[in-house]
Amino acid sequence: MDLLEKAFVIRMVGGYSRNLRKEISKRHKVFFQDLGIRNALIEKFTPIHLRDDGGRLWENFLFVERSKLLNNRQIRANQFFWRLQTGAEIDYVEEYQDKPTGFEFKFNYKHAKAPQSWLATYPEAHFHPIHLDNWLSFILTPSFLPGLEE
Repeated sequence: MDLLEKAFVIRMVGGYSRNLRKEISKRHKVFFQDLGIRNALIEKFTPIHLRDDGGRLWENFLFVERSKLLNNRQIRANQFFWRLQTGAEIDYVEEYQDKPTGFEFKFNYKHAKAPQSWLATYPEAHFHPIHLDNWLSFILTPSFLPGLEE
């Protein structure tokens, strides 16, 4: 995994945690930098709406494109995922100026609520569902980050 990351094939993202025992922070989530390589490795090339891994593909796509935006705009935001041992999770977390923002990626519908455990643990945090109606602004503008709205 280390070699694949150094070769820019994958990117490993750690878990977001402020040292709570119930949060999973030692594991990593793996994102492919090139979705063509991902699809070739698992031998799946059908359209996303016909795939059983469509949600994971959508999540990987949004992560990679958002990472490009942050890098190109030289925005220093830390990137994480968030998961509890109970199974509650948020697909993607950005921390900008010590303020966390959680994002839930939904391909098939646009309604998603922040887990109650996220709201209770991080009451200052923001939360946004990213779906087919708003994904373009998520990957093209630094919107959704407090203090960077355009």
